[in-house]
Amino acid sequence: MNGNASAYGLWTLVLLNSAVFIIFAFSFYKPKSSRDWRSFGMYSAFIVALFTEMYGFPLTLYLLSGWLSQRFPEVDFLSHDAGHLLEVMFGWRANPHFGPFHLLSTAFIFGGFWLLASAWNVLYQAQRAHRLAASGPYARIRHPQYLAFVLIMFGFLLQWPTLLTVVMFPILVIVYARLARREEAEVEAEFGTDYAAYRARTPAFWPW
Repeated sequence: MNGNASAYGLWTLVLLNSAVFIIFAFSFYKPKSSRDWRSFGMYSAFIVALFTEMYGFPLTLYLLSGWLSQRFPEVDFLSHDAGHLLEVMFGWRANPHFGPFHLLSTAFIFGGFWLLASAWNVLYQAQRAHRLAASGPYARIRHPQYLAFVLIMFGFLLQWPTLLTVVMFPILVIVYARLARREEAEVEAEFGTDYAAYRARTPAFWPW
């Protein structure tokens, strides 16, 4: 591993990128309840863990360096580009930012932020009017904001997989599903039969 050490230890970039994606999500999500803050906090922890390995300390590359160097001896795994592991493992040797997994990850990330923004606008208007949110993304799925966070995290996972985020991702999906069930119980208690009818005709997370 003939590394380019300057590719890591860039803690200013860790802080800057983490802040950008956390503040960007906060501007759309605007957590209010303790449940909102919990779901947003888990997303934030995922983002910090991701950028810590992307620019700070590449723990995954160090731990897997022996196996990776044997399988891909031509790759410098201390370079920044090598952190795009899916591109490396599937033979993409051009600029990884134009690789298939990176482009797919960008679609998931932007799609997730679009869904988060769209859902918040509908929810905000519904809360102001003290009515059930059932239009826009909420007309297709009951929990678009939770799905948005999952899409964003999955996109980053495709772009820069790490051991920690691979472990965190399914745990966070399960926690989000549980938070969604608790939220449904509260909303049903508030809106009664209206929410029961909405739930009967609207899927929870997938619009099919």
